[in-house]
Amino acid sequence: MTLDAILPPERTLFDVPGGSKKRVLEFFSTFIAQNTPSLDSQEVFSRLIGRERLGSTGIGNGVAIPHARSPHCKSPIASFLKLSEPVDFDAIDGDPVDLVFVLLVPEEADDAHLALLAQVAGLLNDTNTRTSLRKCESQRELHERLIDAIRRQA
Repeated sequence: MTLDAILPPERTLFDVPGGSKKRVLEFFSTFIAQNTPSLDSQEVFSRLIGRERLGSTGIGNGVAIPHARSPHCKSPIASFLKLSEPVDFDAIDGDPVDLVFVLLVPEEADDAHLALLAQVAGLLNDTNTRTSLRKCESQRELHERLIDAIRRQA
C-alpha cells in the first residue's frame, strides 16, 4: 500500500488553523469523523492524544506525524494538513510544526502501519519536499506537489 492510494485531494487540507497541538488533533478528529461514518471524533482524538502521551510525533524540521490504530478504521486513512501558523508540538528539535501528516490504521495493521509511517518519514525528511509544500498557495497545489513527491520517492 502506498500513500498516494490513501490520500485523496479532499483529505489534503490547506491553511488549517493551528493554535496548539491539541486543537490541531481536535480539528483533524472532527474532520475525519464527519467524512468517515465508521469513525467517532472523540475516539479518534483519544487515540491520537494517547499516542502523543507516549512521546511526541513531532519529528523535527517543522513536521509531525500523528498516528494511531483504531478498531473502527476499516483500512488505512491518511490526511495532510498545512497549518496557517506553526504550533508547538513538543518536537524533538523544539521547533514549531506547520506540516502535519496524520495516519489512522486498523487495529491489526502492524506491518502496513509501519510501512506507511516509514514512507511518510522518508517523504518529509527531504528538505526540498518540505520547502515545496510550504510554498503552496492552494489546496489543489498542495495535493499535487505532495502526490508528485510521494511518487518520486516510490
